[in-house]
Amino acid sequence: MSLINFRKFIVNSKEFKSLFGSIAKENGFLQAFGGWYKESSECIAILELQKSKYGDYYMLNIKIFIQGAFDRSYSPTKELIKSPMGSIGKQIMDDVFSFDKPMPDELRKERLKELFNNNIIPYVSNLMTKANIIDLERKGEIVLLSSVKKELEKLMN
Repeated sequence: MSLINFRKFIVNSKEFKSLFGSIAKENGFLQAFGGWYKESSECIAILELQKSKYGDYYMLNIKIFIQGAFDRSYSPTKELIKSPMGSIGKQIMDDVFSFDKPMPDELRKERLKELFNNNIIPYVSNLMTKANIIDLERKGEIVLLSSVKKELEKLMN
């Protein structure tokens, strides 16, 4: 039996990022500059894995940029992918991103797919239009910075 057959765990961040990228691609995201993005005519969503400085884990940053907000047109540039925040943002910390506690590859893959299906995709899908963003803010499901809220109102009038 070869050594590869004994390996049950993803051992480095490159392998994990590859797994994350393949699942992101399955869900309609495109890869650019170390992150992943999805566009609509009104918004662009960015997924960025941020490596922790305090342990062997990642945090997932989800950033939504609203086209036309602050007189800007957004495209998937390196600056946008790496920018610290968008018009709307969310950070996800989950055991699936942690390597401090080993997890078998198949379980990690299954849990990552569940995270996409139950959290990432619904969140991003609901924030790809200005009307949905305003509706979710009115319902109290998201909180917008006052400057972003004013920009949205300006864009919608």
